[in-house]
Amino acid sequence: MEQEFKHCQSCGMPLARDEQRGGTEKNGDKSKTYCSHCYQNGEFTLPGLTLEQMKDRVKQKLIEFGIPKFLTGFFTRNIHKLERWSK
Repeated sequence: MEQEFKHCQSCGMPLARDEQRGGTEKNGDKSKTYCSHCYQNGEFTLPGLTLEQMKDRVKQKLIEFGIPKFLTGFFTRNIHKLERWSK
């Protein structure tokens, strides 16, 4: 059985904040692992993305949402521990 996560295991976004409530698997089911920004139709939306590029993208999004830049490192410090990057 697929484990259910509270945060996207690619970018770290709380899945509850995903307007689509998660990405989709090939069969159309909701992913319990990844958000709709990272995962669609059973595949990563940006398959070639590196860990550092993901951290940069997340930091940029946080700044867009009004998070002070000095806090973005705090929010991205554990991305390397997420399922997608820990393999």
